[in-house]
Amino acid sequence: MKKIVVIGGGITGLSTMHYLQKLKKEKALDIELVLVESNDYLGGKIHSVRNGEFIMETGADSIVARNAGVLPLVEELNLQEELVYNATGISYIYTNNELHAIPADTVFGIPTSEESLESSTLVSDEGKEEALKDFELPNESFTKDSSIGSFLEHFLGKELVEKQIAPVLSGVYSGDLDKLTMASTLPYLVDYKDEYGSIIKGLEANREQFLAAANKKFISFKNGLSALIDRMEEELQDATILTGVRTTKITKNDDKYEIFFSNKEPIKADYVVLTTPHDVAQSILQNEELDADFNRLKNSSLISIYLGFDIPDEQLPAEGTGFIVSENSDVKCNACTWTSRKWKHTSEKSHLLVRMFYKSTNPTFEEMKHMSEDELVQVALQDIEKSLKLTGKPQVVEVTKWNDFMPNYHLEHGQAVTALSEKLSAQYPQVVLAGCSYYGVGIGACIKNGKETAELIAESI
Repeated sequence: MKKIVVIGGGITGLSTMHYLQKLKKEKALDIELVLVESNDYLGGKIHSVRNGEFIMETGADSIVARNAGVLPLVEELNLQEELVYNATGISYIYTNNELHAIPADTVFGIPTSEESLESSTLVSDEGKEEALKDFELPNESFTKDSSIGSFLEHFLGKELVEKQIAPVLSGVYSGDLDKLTMASTLPYLVDYKDEYGSIIKGLEANREQFLAAANKKFISFKNGLSALIDRMEEELQDATILTGVRTTKITKNDDKYEIFFSNKEPIKADYVVLTTPHDVAQSILQNEELDADFNRLKNSSLISIYLGFDIPDEQLPAEGTGFIVSENSDVKCNACTWTSRKWKHTSEKSHLLVRMFYKSTNPTFEEMKHMSEDELVQVALQDIEKSLKLTGKPQVVEVTKWNDFMPNYHLEHGQAVTALSEKLSAQYPQVVLAGCSYYGVGIGACIKNGKETAELIAESI
């Protein structure tokens, strides 16, 4: 019998276990499964909190439905009846101290037609004229390893990128566009430029695909995303789950591994999957030859603040679901989701529930990360008053600090992951790195990574 130990009980770890258990039954594999999590609960960054009439997510608030493997997993877990979809509406950019609607027919703020470009209230006539060079300039040097910021600015111009595209993309990918590769963000844009001669023409030719995806493209569950975690835990009948157990070290003994813990006797394993954040995996492996590549991987930080009010959410701008903030605005937040508008299930009485985001790229973040919860709430209330012209005392507050816990895919990320995987494979065969530190930050990407990791191990066995 082979023992497989998965360290880390977030969505990647749970997905790996789910598919290992499934493959064990389908292929009659002689394996023993163990899942180890340092927290007292499973889920990692996925954790739903109910307070009064409100449901709030301390981490991710939804899953991209179109990602391969997401809806099949939901069906396997018999959660179809619990599914909820996002309400669609206008997204805004808060710039020059007022809200401007992002043109509807854009993809991450990138126009899908000349008409879309012309309709923008965010860009000047000069900026629109500059963006038209996309139709003329050929791509002579950019590849999927190039910076997405440099690529977009070269063909679409500085103003359109800074005022309309960067706020959206930076909000999604949590980083400076000049330090993010095409490969880790929107690789298909290079293909469009090469095939159609224009980014805008390429998006226009594939417009229906993107607009269809934009409607009802996010999913959650009636009782929050923790419903997925709870059901996955329930279904792991053929696995040992250890919570509240912190892994401290892994040593290699011949073709087996011994795993040590701070509060439990060591266990031996044939295969080990590390789904923890990369810095935790680095401390567990304690190998100087891997440190240089581990150190090339970066994290960023985030503060999330939910505020629930005893006022109807209809006081928000009509048809809106939230806003992203451009640079040099009079608010400190990076973004604001009108959660009760976007996710009807989060507010039983349709009272206002908003979520404010403050990222480590924010100039005020260093000051904010040392603030108390009460001080942070005051900052959030001031931002709401300035941006939405709403005042009031919140009935419910939920503050979450993710310090150095959000993967940041910079230009060297892919190279670092490749080098790390090769060295790990040579020194620790049958130890696998998995999770959002390496192979994609979204929940869908983590589910896919977990499934592929399980299949890799099953095939090896």
